[in-house]
Amino acid sequence: MERRRPPQTEEGWYVLHDFRSIDWDAWRDAPERHRSRALAEGVDYLSAAEDAVDAEDGESATFAVLGHKADLLVLHLRPTLSDIDALERGFEQTALAEYTERADSYLSVTEVSGYMSEEFFEDDAEVEDTGMRRYIETRLEPSIPDSEFVSFYPMDKRRGDEDNWYDLPFDERADHLSSHGEIGKEYAGRVTQIISGSIGLDDFEWGVTLFADDPTDVKDLLYEMRFDPSTSRFAEFGRFLSGRRFPPEQLEAFLAGESIPQDETEHGHHGGESARGGHHGDSSGHHHGESGGDGGRHHGGDDEDESVRSELEEMGVYAGQPHGEDVHAVVLYSAADPAELHEEVDGLRTNFDHYDTHVKTAVYEPSELADEGSETAVVSLWETERAANTAAGFLADLPDIVRQAGDNNEDSWGTMGMFYAVKPEHRGDFVDTFEDAGALLADMEGHRKTDLLVNREDENDMFIASRWDAREDAMQFFRSDAFADAVEFGRDVLEERPRHVFLA
Repeated sequence: MERRRPPQTEEGWYVLHDFRSIDWDAWRDAPERHRSRALAEGVDYLSAAEDAVDAEDGESATFAVLGHKADLLVLHLRPTLSDIDALERGFEQTALAEYTERADSYLSVTEVSGYMSEEFFEDDAEVEDTGMRRYIETRLEPSIPDSEFVSFYPMDKRRGDEDNWYDLPFDERADHLSSHGEIGKEYAGRVTQIISGSIGLDDFEWGVTLFADDPTDVKDLLYEMRFDPSTSRFAEFGRFLSGRRFPPEQLEAFLAGESIPQDETEHGHHGGESARGGHHGDSSGHHHGESGGDGGRHHGGDDEDESVRSELEEMGVYAGQPHGEDVHAVVLYSAADPAELHEEVDGLRTNFDHYDTHVKTAVYEPSELADEGSETAVVSLWETERAANTAAGFLADLPDIVRQAGDNNEDSWGTMGMFYAVKPEHRGDFVDTFEDAGALLADMEGHRKTDLLVNREDENDMFIASRWDAREDAMQFFRSDAFADAVEFGRDVLEERPRHVFLA
């Protein structure tokens, strides 16, 4: 009798989906002082859980459940089962718990398996592919993405007389999962997943949690996957529960039947990258979607940037799009050695290249004209803002990151001329002209710093990053004859028009 070899697994954080129903009659009939206490203790509990003050690490989120199956979902991810146990009992100590009943729950643990990387499980072996290594880390210790909609369901692999997943050879199972994952990649930037194993922990074999801003993206993804043999032949599902995320401080609005999340806080602290800068889930796994996330983009806001671009256009200067030319840019600065940084980025780029929305990721190091201590930049370009935000979550974990372009900085204003694609025969002319401009800038009021950075893989691909005391200081330079002369000079030495992106 042949016995199939099970793939190895490694476990990460424990996951609890805690579904609660509200006793609405009791809530309406309760004295005001009782409701006030329940609200205060409920907000305190949920806020502390989202900040993971109870454990060394982890994530939590709160959702309003749609339909009759429950009213409230509190989703917890924690490093140990003890952490999960304490959170469960901690909720029962609140006055809010008196007005709830547990409608359902699901316990599981994040995992990676040999389907993903057999190299990961070899004795004394390290995963050399940096992108794969980071992907594995995000599977074991995921972040809850900053998406409004959530859909959770448990699932099994079929063990029928004709179609038995566990009777298939390893290679055939791996091929099925690889094909399944290819579908998920098509939803890059729209659907994020957290997959967790629950064999021996709960009624099914896995729990699947999908996050999206548009619920129909989840619907479309799951519908498409129904036609993949990994699902059509081998998948069985439990019931689906869906909800909408809201910040803990809006618990009163939730219980009052008001619209949530409310405008003033719906883009505030309720998910995505946590204050600790955690990871995001990813889509290239075995079951579903693509990662999402959060990340501030550019200082000053879209309205301010649009006014700058309009003014430049009136001056005859092409100013590009808010995040680049038909792309969305993520730019981070690092104090790490450029060669070591490039090695890390190259691994991530290999993973990024799996997605159709990825345009380019490169390391730009200070040119020969830069001051000592100038930072190296990592630039990642994507076709969708959602995918760019997701990439930012991964890039933020690169070594010695000192800041992300666009981080709110009230005491200065930055501008960056990106994509100076210089004709090879004119590279020296371009650098010399920048050196002359640098001397001019040094004497300008409000100017702090300007660096020329060069793509490590293409010396003719450069951008200029500047920082000023204020927007008006930079605009004085853009209005100057010196800048007009530089624009005219560029028409002869550049392969294409420079694009000005206000991110720095």
